[in-house]
Amino acid sequence: MTYRNPVPTVDIIIALRDRPHQPIVLIERLNPPHGWAIVGGFVDYGERLEDAARREAQEETGLQVELIDLLGVYSDPSRDERLHTISAVYMAEAVGEPKADDDAKSVGCFAAWEIPSQLCFDHAQILQDYWRYRNYGIRPKI
Repeated sequence: MTYRNPVPTVDIIIALRDRPHQPIVLIERLNPPHGWAIVGGFVDYGERLEDAARREAQEETGLQVELIDLLGVYSDPSRDERLHTISAVYMAEAVGEPKADDDAKSVGCFAAWEIPSQLCFDHAQILQDYWRYRNYGIRPKI
C-alpha cells in the first residue's frame, strides 16, 4: 500500500512597519501558477515551521522578518492545484526595501485597498482573514 501525505508549507504576511499604513509585501510568481501571492514556500525536511517562514521571506524578498503571530492553518485539499498542501500562515513585520529574488518575478507593497485581483492559491481568503484580524481583532474561524 502506498501512502500519500499532504505537503507542509508556510506563508508569511509581511507588514512593512516603517511605511505609512504598513503595507504588506506580495510577490508576483515566476513559476506556475502565475499571479500574485503571499510570500511562502515548502518546509524543508528537519526544518521548524518558524525557521522555514524566516528563510522563505529572506529568499523571496531579501527581508529579515520578525514573526508576530500565527494567523492560522489552511488545509483545503484544493488550495494548491499542484498537490495537497497544508500551510501555516504567519504574520510578520519587517523594515526596508523588499526585492524580488528566488522564485519571485517581482515584488510589490500593497495597502488593503490596493491588493491585486489576480491572487494565487487560496490567498484571497487568507488576506481577507488577515485584514479582518488586523483591523478588528477577529481571528479566522476554524
